[in-house]
Amino acid sequence: MAADQKMKLSEKEINPLASLDEWEDAVLERYPEPGVPAKDKDEYRNYDDPARNTVKEFYRLNHTFQTYSFVKEKKQEFLKFDKREMPVWDAFNFLNQLVDDSDPDTSLDQFQHLLQTSEAIRADGHPDWMVLTGLMHDMGKVLCLFGEPQWAVVGDTFPVGCGYSNKVVYPEFFKDNADYSDPRFNSQLGVYEKGCGLRNINMSWGHDEYVYQMMKDYLPEEGLYMLRYHSFYAWHREGEYSYLLDDHDRNMLKWVQLFNPYDLYSKVPTPPDWKQLRPYYEDLVAKYLPATIRF
Repeated sequence: MAADQKMKLSEKEINPLASLDEWEDAVLERYPEPGVPAKDKDEYRNYDDPARNTVKEFYRLNHTFQTYSFVKEKKQEFLKFDKREMPVWDAFNFLNQLVDDSDPDTSLDQFQHLLQTSEAIRADGHPDWMVLTGLMHDMGKVLCLFGEPQWAVVGDTFPVGCGYSNKVVYPEFFKDNADYSDPRFNSQLGVYEKGCGLRNINMSWGHDEYVYQMMKDYLPEEGLYMLRYHSFYAWHREGEYSYLLDDHDRNMLKWVQLFNPYDLYSKVPTPPDWKQLRPYYEDLVAKYLPATIRF
């Protein structure tokens, strides 16, 4: 979307969700924790207007505007990493500005969610690079603080530049996407070749790709797949887009699937004790990451 188009978006088109957590709740409704009964709908966040289907509107906007050209423009704009540079701990404070007072269920900030994820990974004895992956996995949400609309930051991701799977959430909204009727993009393979590998695919733009690009020089390949594809549910939960995969993707799938439950199911109302945890995480960050990170 060109800059002049972005200026025409209304506030509801920029922020259709009352909170970014609303998208994650919707994911939990679709993929409840194995062995745990699914919540009744009235157990999820109530924003005093149950008729307001904000998640559905979110995906209408996401599927309408996430075109191949939009993704290319966003990569050009944000992957220069020329917006800001700061120490990791300042970056977490920056991310915490996304806490939304309208969220009725939790006062936990973004950093505390990341700590819960990383602590659950550590408790299960996984390697420290995976603990760090948990700590960093949502850092890309700072895109909202750079003026990006919610639907260009969160949401289930999907390939652009080729035909859409009907296993992507709300596939009916793709009919309003300019690529839907474009013969360059609407065949099964579109601009890609069979078996070309996900690394050669342009995914819908959001925090996954952004944080992957931010961390790609610092984490092992397994962690990078976790970052880059943790919202690609049509692949790692539904088994779609097999014709785009190569052997490397198939080998990495188990790592994405290993990570996903720690992201989805680690939220608890009690915040982690940062004072106790701080020495461990300061050492961990210093082991893998530079003194400052570019955004």
